[in-house]
Amino acid sequence: MTTGISKIHPEMTDAFSALDTDQQLALLWFIYKEVGKSITPAAPGASTASPTIAEGLFKQVAEMSHEEQLQIQRDLVERKNSLISREYGALSDTTKLLFWYLLAQGMDRTEIIPMPADYQLEEGATQCMTQLQALDHSEQISVLRNLVANMGADPDTSAHDEATGL
Repeated sequence: MTTGISKIHPEMTDAFSALDTDQQLALLWFIYKEVGKSITPAAPGASTASPTIAEGLFKQVAEMSHEEQLQIQRDLVERKNSLISREYGALSDTTKLLFWYLLAQGMDRTEIIPMPADYQLEEGATQCMTQLQALDHSEQISVLRNLVANMGADPDTSAHDEATGL
């Protein structure tokens, strides 16, 4: 699915994309923990979100081992050509945001591999977090949507992968 990333704070999207995979995942978690209270109503209730689809994809991930769950998240960030990555890639940007929200909730419940308790964000990720917190609510949602929009593999444009057969 082609995404229509907005032009709101593209420097933040670029800074996020420059982080390594695990820092991107950690930052998404810390965003949920720090600013999730204001973001919570926006993702699930958004008019373009498809809760049933996001929940179905979440359930697929939740049924996996914690190691597999972490690899799926890494594959999404790295845009690997896998079945779940393609399913994710076909979602609307708002449904992708809802999916990450569901993952964060699952981490809280330990259904999804939790963050190590002593995990620390690196400076670049901390700067991204600080910049995001300084934005108003609607800008936060737009930036978060941008962060998750290009993750996963676009099923319409991904080249055939001999290793996966996709």
